Amino acid sequence: MNVLVTGGAGFIGSHFIRYMLKRYPNYNIINFDKLTYAGNLDNIKAVEHLPQYRFFRGDITNPQAVREALEQYEIQAIINFAAESHVDRSINDPGVFIQTNVVGTQVLLEAAREFNVAKYIQISTDEVYGSLGPEGYFTESSPIAPNSPYSASKAGADLLVRAYHETYGMNCNITRCSNNYGPFHHPEKLIPLMIVSAMQQKKLPVYGDGLNIRDWLHVEDHASAIDLVLHQGLPGEIYNIGGHNERRNIDVVKLILQELGQPLDLISYVEDRKGHDRRYAIDPSKIVQELNWQPVYTFEEGLRETIEWYQTNQEWWTNIGRKKQAAESYI
Repeated sequence: MNVLVTGGAGFIGSHFIRYMLKRYPNYNIINFDKLTYAGNLDNIKAVEHLPQYRFFRGDITNPQAVREALEQYEIQAIINFAAESHVDRSINDPGVFIQTNVVGTQVLLEAAREFNVAKYIQISTDEVYGSLGPEGYFTESSPIAPNSPYSASKAGADLLVRAYHETYGMNCNITRCSNNYGPFHHPEKLIPLMIVSAMQQKKLPVYGDGLNIRDWLHVEDHASAIDLVLHQGLPGEIYNIGGHNERRNIDVVKLILQELGQPLDLISYVEDRKGHDRRYAIDPSKIVQELNWQPVYTFEEGLRETIEWYQTNQEWWTNIGRKKQAAESYI
């Protein structure tokens, strides 16, 4: 199979590429990435020498570049990880999120239709469902009610994917995951930001009262779920992917400080994010029952492994920090 992975130099996409090349050595994986501040070819350095791997620098909003990649590599499946994903950035500049996440998805779908691509998977997020109360879980039938420009752009993309399936009969799937964590995660996100800050004995900024709840999913467990959707997902179906690891943000931060032997007084409460959703929690029963998926990592085990990775890869996150500073004019 020839698989186009868009956004393959990012956090989740790079993990998926490494996972697939290890599991399916006879597959050809083409990494299509624009290399924005969040894209980093160091993330996939371990596989760049493999003959089954190719890199194509391109923007998913550019129809010519997308068509060129599909034609050149005779693509049979597209998995779209490419997205602007940081909520804070979406609050400051919503337009670029609409362009990449909505327009880019439509460009990919139209190209997939033109070239008769056999499978299209849209990597989405539980944030499209909005905020939960203290009880219950998001299911695939939960109404979408996004509360940030980021989640609204992802919801719009999901609706386009549904429309292309219903209108044109395309074989599409949507996966909606809970918060991912693991090695190679950009330090602007909660867990790596707290790890790096604690290692440098800097203040750890916690939004509001820190009681917002997220369901955490190890990125390797996410990759295994997408693998199953690629090979077994039924046309038009949505699959929620969650780790059953609900934690309050403040408890995650305290656990990181504990693991690193740093004092709790490094915690600094800051003004809450606008439109900050209180709780996310996903019910993954559908993918568990229908595709026989099971997560492997416990949160404690995965977090400990992640902390150790950041401790031994200081050069990686230092370089990422420099890249982020260079991109600050973006916001």
